[in-house]
Amino acid sequence: MSGAVPLLVTLVIQAMVALALLTLPVMAPVVAGDLGVSPAWVGLYVAVTYAGAMTASLLGGDAVRRLGAIRVSQWGLLLCAAGLLLCSQPHLGTMALGAVLIGLGYGPITPASSHLLARTTPAHRMALVFSVKQTGVPVGSMLAGALVPPVLLGVGWQASLAVVAAVCVACAVLAQPLRVGMDADRDRAQAVHLGSLWRPVQLVLAHRSLSTMAACSFMFSMVQMSLTTYLVTFLTQDLSLGIVAAGLALSAAQVGGVSGRIGWGYVADRWLGAGRTLLLLAALMVASALATALLRSDTPQALLVLILVVFGASAIGWNGVYLAEVARRAPAGQASLATGGTLAFTFLGVVIGPPVFGLLATLSGTYRTGFVALMGVASLCGVLLVRLVRLRAD
Repeated sequence: MSGAVPLLVTLVIQAMVALALLTLPVMAPVVAGDLGVSPAWVGLYVAVTYAGAMTASLLGGDAVRRLGAIRVSQWGLLLCAAGLLLCSQPHLGTMALGAVLIGLGYGPITPASSHLLARTTPAHRMALVFSVKQTGVPVGSMLAGALVPPVLLGVGWQASLAVVAAVCVACAVLAQPLRVGMDADRDRAQAVHLGSLWRPVQLVLAHRSLSTMAACSFMFSMVQMSLTTYLVTFLTQDLSLGIVAAGLALSAAQVGGVSGRIGWGYVADRWLGAGRTLLLLAALMVASALATALLRSDTPQALLVLILVVFGASAIGWNGVYLAEVARRAPAGQASLATGGTLAFTFLGVVIGPPVFGLLATLSGTYRTGFVALMGVASLCGVLLVRLVRLRAD
């Protein structure tokens, strides 16, 4: 099997579930107005989705071994579609259930893709290939930022969610012909049960390098999801931008993320290695969070876009380097299990980060406070990464 085919398939699926997850946050100011709640509540939506994603990622390794990576991805897409349809109903309880389903669909996608790519990628190209695949996340977010606001203005937020749900279903159907070849290594005897929840965490905690990477991803994910969740709301409320302009600004950050994921993978493979590359990204996150907090309504548009592109390149661009290092460090044949274990910590950061960001914004009356807090988180991660670089030889 050519390595290009698994890469393309996993990239497209990753983009679709990212689009599904971020559709509601992009339209948060409008939805919140209709429901009579603060837009800061979108942080709780993100927390609920990633709580579901954390559970699904822990089960993902065993599910992939039993069902195959493509089948697990198809189920993920269908769960996201069902969750979006529930979120289209203007009731907080129904939307909460929809958020859970979206999270359950999102969670196993990365363990499934890691399983496919670890089998088909040469060791010396791991960081670059995994980084290219992970561009699916900012690509999906970029689609959400560029396409959802115009559709929202045209047909309303409820119909917009149904449109994205239909796209997810179509992607699941189109993946079916690929299943025979790509899921040939599935093991029907592999059990999937509640005990599977702890096995990936045990694997991570038993390996020092994996546990260090997991802690790093916990903090980086707080920065990434706080940025993508609240950027549109920050720009519309604190800087008085229109929702379409704010959505395009989010797309600019995602463009930085796409470029960064590919570029940082190349840098890690060819020059710096994973530890030093991630340390550089932590420093860029600190500087970008400060610059974002200082943005004003009269900031030149070119400068605003530049800041957000750099912020996206760092805060959104780290995942491929991290996932490749996890797959490389994992015991033979356990890339999906190790990925699921470390992703549990990644998703935990997402569960905690956006609600805390929203709380800080609510208490202070400005979203700038949240971006200042992200500086502290990225700085702490930098300290941890200095230790990782020093312990590289262990």
